[in-house]
Amino acid sequence: MRTALLQSSGRPGSTVENLKVLDEAAGRAAAAGAGLLAAPEMFLTGYAIGDDIARLAEPADGDAADAVAETAARHGIAIAYGYPERDGGTVYNSAQLISADGTRLANYRKTHLFGCFERDHFTPGDRQVVQAELDGLRIGLMICYDVEFPENVRAHALAGTDLLLVPTAQMHPFQFVAESVVPVRAFENQMYVAYVNRVGAEGEFEFVGLSTLAGPDGVARTRAGRAEELVLADADPVFLAASREANPYLRDRRPGLYGSLV
Repeated sequence: MRTALLQSSGRPGSTVENLKVLDEAAGRAAAAGAGLLAAPEMFLTGYAIGDDIARLAEPADGDAADAVAETAARHGIAIAYGYPERDGGTVYNSAQLISADGTRLANYRKTHLFGCFERDHFTPGDRQVVQAELDGLRIGLMICYDVEFPENVRAHALAGTDLLLVPTAQMHPFQFVAESVVPVRAFENQMYVAYVNRVGAEGEFEFVGLSTLAGPDGVARTRAGRAEELVLADADPVFLAASREANPYLRDRRPGLYGSLV
């Protein structure tokens, strides 16, 4: 499945403008043959927007989700995006996957919050593995810091995730995560990992870009630079099956030895 990564910080503080950016990217991605477009963490509102996070937060089935669903259906492309989710009085850092016909397929709440900023504004989720079926692939969702915990990605591998989507807000000086950690996670867990980042200065943060889609061989199929960019690459189920057959990591595990890890 051809996958497009929208590396952009959009227009922080304006859901309306970010929906326009997403719509334009969806049109370009669909025209290039992509079946899936992934946008960064907190894309719909902006990341470093302080108390506006709570003001702009919406339910998973709110007006913004309806707008994304309409965009997906109009362009015929599935869309994954980050946003602040309101559930009653609680706000989560969430990512949602919507199919090419506008159906909401999966919603994930970030389980590992990074730094004081996130802990001040969000409640952590408590569901580790969230998946959906899309065009013959099992898609998993995760957000930014979550992928830096090997147990998280291994749980997805054991649950059969083929393509792990990771909307992110990766900032300086942690660019080694995009450059090194993500390809290693893809290799050691035998899956594709799509890591799609914000870019540029925003509040106190400097987002590093470098969005990538890494394959189960640990090789980046595409990698963006440090500017706003739409990059595309294929997640090939035939190659994935062959790689899993050749790589013994999951078969050679000895879970009985790992009890001390938890």
